[in-house]
Amino acid sequence: MEKILVLDFGGQYNQLIARRVRECNVYCEVWPYTKSLEEIKSFAPMGIIFTGGPNSVYDETSPHYEKAIFELNIPILGICYGSQLMAYTLGGEVKTAPVSEYGHTDVDVDNSDALFKGVSASTVVWMSHTDYISKMPEGFKCTGHTPVCPVAAMANPEKKLYATQFHPEVMHTREGMAMLRNFVISICGCHGEWRMDSFVETTIRELRARIGNGKVLCALSGGVDSSVAAVLLSKAVGKQLTCVFVDHGLLRKNEGDEVEAVFGPNGPYELNFIRVNAQERYYAKLAGVTEPEQKRKIIGEEFIRVFEEEAGKIGAVDYLVQGTIYPDVIESGLGKSAVIKSHHNVGGLPSVVNFKEIIEPLRMLFKDEVRKAGLELGIPENLVYRQPFPGPGLGIRIIGEVTAEKVRIVQDADYIYRDEIAKAGLDKGLGQYFAALTNMRSVGVMGDFRTYDYAVVLRAVNTSDFMTADAAELKYSVLNKVMTRIINEVKGVNRVFYDLTSKPPGTIEFE
Repeated sequence: MEKILVLDFGGQYNQLIARRVRECNVYCEVWPYTKSLEEIKSFAPMGIIFTGGPNSVYDETSPHYEKAIFELNIPILGICYGSQLMAYTLGGEVKTAPVSEYGHTDVDVDNSDALFKGVSASTVVWMSHTDYISKMPEGFKCTGHTPVCPVAAMANPEKKLYATQFHPEVMHTREGMAMLRNFVISICGCHGEWRMDSFVETTIRELRARIGNGKVLCALSGGVDSSVAAVLLSKAVGKQLTCVFVDHGLLRKNEGDEVEAVFGPNGPYELNFIRVNAQERYYAKLAGVTEPEQKRKIIGEEFIRVFEEEAGKIGAVDYLVQGTIYPDVIESGLGKSAVIKSHHNVGGLPSVVNFKEIIEPLRMLFKDEVRKAGLELGIPENLVYRQPFPGPGLGIRIIGEVTAEKVRIVQDADYIYRDEIAKAGLDKGLGQYFAALTNMRSVGVMGDFRTYDYAVVLRAVNTSDFMTADAAELKYSVLNKVMTRIINEVKGVNRVFYDLTSKPPGTIEFE
């Protein structure tokens, strides 16, 4: 199988690089820079990409890699910090830039260079750097520059070494995908033969061999990830699988019943289905808790404890299956990148669980790849393209303490918002949209009476990969109608806001 390796030096776009490589239909993994040269050789990548990072290469405490990696005769692309690391390691010089560059920047490139074949001679890219390459290593030529960055790109075609100071992986770099495709296909020689049908087929076969006659318990939320994981496992091991749906009281309005209607005994799938109504248990555990990470970890631990209890009722269970996907892993800080948030099924796991092994068949997939796998498995489109919902549920869409009253408020507000979005015909075009509840209360006037109630925040984003996102430009008429309905129909709310924040600097969810 053709493979590209992304070597992680601590940036936040690392998984996005892998996502872009997979858009070229080439399999890609992200590894921390601490992996040895021997491990890299064993992986046998057809190309290597060095990521960005927050450090300066001339700082002795910054991440580096041994020079021998450049002698493997494997094409390497350095991005941002990765470009500076390449220059510094091979004898060039890196210094603090006289002028830093952040955001959209016009770059002039040499489109006779293999990396920029078919790219405009002047193109818009996304810059984010305070250091710059002041002197290129021997054998390199400058292939891109800006008025304040003399080496925005460089190349040593003979050794198949390429570098860009900017980030081709983000959507703000207008022709970034063409650059990455040039590297993966033209420079590395990949053919782009990795497909989702082969992933599904291979995964089912591997799960069958791995599980054998063991009993499997699947954590089923009814969301896209856990649903695909459940159907994948059912095709692999059939009745050895029991799906447990925990209604923790933090689901969207009517969602518990909807999940049971699809996956329960009257649904279309042959699954052993158990519903656990644990609302009061969760509310009691979350009482008085306001810190986001603590809330996530409490919700994650309770998930595991409920599963252990259900496993005890049905007899010995060998495996626990979860719908963990790749962004969950990286955002929980399991590589070298900073922790953004603990996911209930990754960083939120307790240290001891009473299962032989945890199986995460979707761990290496991005959200859109999970959807493709779902369609390949025959799951109906309305389930596959369901709105994303976080594992901790409304617990992280309620700022501050979680209570039954706050859950009721956000459920009702979110239901109205989703209803109006669908009526306006916008539900298919948005990456994600939802209502959240702030911990802010303010004075209002309703029916000539003074109120002192909560503010609801509406969120809608456009995104292809969930690693970056922009706020959607919804029509004022739609927002106004949602606002009017929420304030008129949801008791306890007297103010509605719309969140314009992109990711980064924000995250899609509020906590």
